[in-house]
Amino acid sequence: MNNEVLLKNLRCVPDFPRKGINFRDVTTLYKNAECMKIMLDELYELYKDKSITKIVGVESRGFVMASALAAKLGCGIVLARKPGKLPSTVIKESFSKEYGVDTVEMHIDSLDQNDVVLIHDDLLATGGTAYATYKLVKFFHPKQIYMNFIIEITDEGLHGRDLFEGLVDITTLMKL
Repeated sequence: MNNEVLLKNLRCVPDFPRKGINFRDVTTLYKNAECMKIMLDELYELYKDKSITKIVGVESRGFVMASALAAKLGCGIVLARKPGKLPSTVIKESFSKEYGVDTVEMHIDSLDQNDVVLIHDDLLATGGTAYATYKLVKFFHPKQIYMNFIIEITDEGLHGRDLFEGLVDITTLMKL
């Protein structure tokens, strides 16, 4: 989709969080009302006819649009969080990122087999976080799973989408 307004307002921070990484900072999109409207409208058009019952927002930038879209679609939101942030019994999945190892957790009662789930995060790069979240969601055996990202990074030799070949439908608002 690569909307020009979104591209114009997206900040790139070189060498963050370490040298050689060009961090795409979606917070510049979130603070701009026009960008928020564009993103929400595009996400709504993508998913309005998919019968989504729950959106899994991935820590922490994924919470923003997941919450807004859930309100517009009339569905629930579930949080996929870093360790120690959820107060009840959790399931967890560890993964490698381009600059370390991390874990994602969800409450054990987050989803069930009747749910149609959209996993949403701000960025797809190596796919580690997304794949770990996907595996957590699969644990619940929902009817259907979709995935969406605001940005997909492909220009730096990153191929996170490849992890999901034949597994899940993925949409992105921007490919860089």
